[in-house]
Amino acid sequence: MSRDDVLGAALVTTARRAIGTALGRTNGRWPEHAALAAPGATFVTLFRRDALHGCIGTLKAHRPLGIDVRANALAAAFRDPRSPALTESEFDDLSVEVSLLSAAKRLRVVDESELLARLVPGLDGVIIEYGDWRATFLPQVWATLPRPRDFLAELKLKAGMPIDFWSAEVNVFRYGVTKWKERELLSTETQAWQREVLQ
Repeated sequence: MSRDDVLGAALVTTARRAIGTALGRTNGRWPEHAALAAPGATFVTLFRRDALHGCIGTLKAHRPLGIDVRANALAAAFRDPRSPALTESEFDDLSVEVSLLSAAKRLRVVDESELLARLVPGLDGVIIEYGDWRATFLPQVWATLPRPRDFLAELKLKAGMPIDFWSAEVNVFRYGVTKWKERELLSTETQAWQREVLQ
């Protein structure tokens, strides 16, 4: 495994174990990795049979990474308003994805046209803010909204803004992610380690 995949396996396993523990399904040791004690911001995305169950995260690193991923995993499993709370019988069908966010940086633009020109499809996570309106899309959303204009329009709708809204006071930030999917981490060389910490 690469160095990043060791961290990814620790994050994904921590997320799954947090959910399993809440459901009374897992026991044993928690993953150990030095980075889990450092501040970090994550999003945890959960799928059941390839359908989205929940996606909850943190945009700013304000607590230890291990605590952050546990809290977001529990929120995605049990408190995402888009889906009913996960049940014990659904746990085995669960697939976990963890995204580790870089620090968000403000994009200073004159107007919406400049913003659209500067967005990098497939790479940029985007936060949009205006007054009480706020929303974000992870870079993964580009897979279903590959055109910047469509991406931004849907992000505005998520924030509660009209599609055609723009103001000089709109704040836009972008960030990157490193993501790990549970299925991809369960490669031949990691299966034994995963079995040890997941059972």
